[in-house]
Amino acid sequence: MPADLYIGLMSGTSLDGVDGVLARFAPLAVVAHAHRPFAPALRAELLALNGRVDDELARGARAASALALLYADVVGALLAAGGRKPSDVRAVGAHGQTVRHCPLAGDSGGYTVQLNNPALLAERTGIDVVADFRSRDIAAGGQGAPLVPAFHRALFARSDATVVALNLGGIANLSVLESARTSGWDCGPANVLSDLWCERHLGQPFDAAGRWAASGKVVAPLLAALLAEPYFTLAPPKSTGRDLFNAAWLEARLASHAAQVAPADVQATLAELTARTVAGDVQRHAPRADELIVCGGGACNTHLLARIAALLPAQTVVTSDARGLPPTQVEATAFAWLARQFVLREPGNLSQVTGASGPRVLGAMYPA
Repeated sequence: MPADLYIGLMSGTSLDGVDGVLARFAPLAVVAHAHRPFAPALRAELLALNGRVDDELARGARAASALALLYADVVGALLAAGGRKPSDVRAVGAHGQTVRHCPLAGDSGGYTVQLNNPALLAERTGIDVVADFRSRDIAAGGQGAPLVPAFHRALFARSDATVVALNLGGIANLSVLESARTSGWDCGPANVLSDLWCERHLGQPFDAAGRWAASGKVVAPLLAALLAEPYFTLAPPKSTGRDLFNAAWLEARLASHAAQVAPADVQATLAELTARTVAGDVQRHAPRADELIVCGGGACNTHLLARIAALLPAQTVVTSDARGLPPTQVEATAFAWLARQFVLREPGNLSQVTGASGPRVLGAMYPA
């Protein structure tokens, strides 16, 4: 059997591209990291496929194959950077690109759709691929998300204190790591709405360091309208995505707001929405936590982190760099870990997080 080396691939709700890691476990060490942005045409197609489009089955299949080829490029870069060959790697964990996530959808049960072509990825890389991580948890009555709290526990938990891990991707999700218990859920939007607004008004894919948001002012009535979303008051387990928090959601609330709001002030208000929903959940569910460890692309948004820290004076707010793993590597490493859990036939979910009826081995393997 190859050495305890795994590759994890992650392309998240932010649609900023693919992050990959080559990781060794027991103990954890990241051997190499690679990132590839989405080509504009692929990014636009993936974004379109989050909604209703004509011929979506064929378009989804083509986008899945294009994504798998980009994944294969990242795998090649990781092998080159780590000085490894395919036979050195036990498996690749490839999450795919989520385009639908409706875990509680009517009498027929929930469903989740991640575009991926793991067979093509296995063919191109010569490495076993583990994919489709969410479906088994949903089949067991769970939300299928978030899946990273189990890895957060393995990485960040302390026996002497409660720690909260916060991932700021397109969606914000929290993992509350107590000494003997883990809980986790999606708080609401992190970058998904602010990126949309920034691209629409500045032609930029994201608000670098939150500087545009910092230049505006929070509009209290608009913030109140955004915070009135019922999702925010639902009790965990819960998960969400672009199915709820999208352009139509934002535009409906802007339309109901009587006053005209400057674009920079909307951006400031969206940043405050993320900060308030995150801080509110920490205060409700983990008020005695010692620290909040932030990962994901949003960890680079210094304005947002400052707002979260201001709202949580009882917690020390740090990025995951301070705890041994750079913010942009955490989720990809989590999927390398989930691939390893599959290979070892160990559970990858936490039923108290997702609401599943019990622990389950997650994923399906596509042999090389």
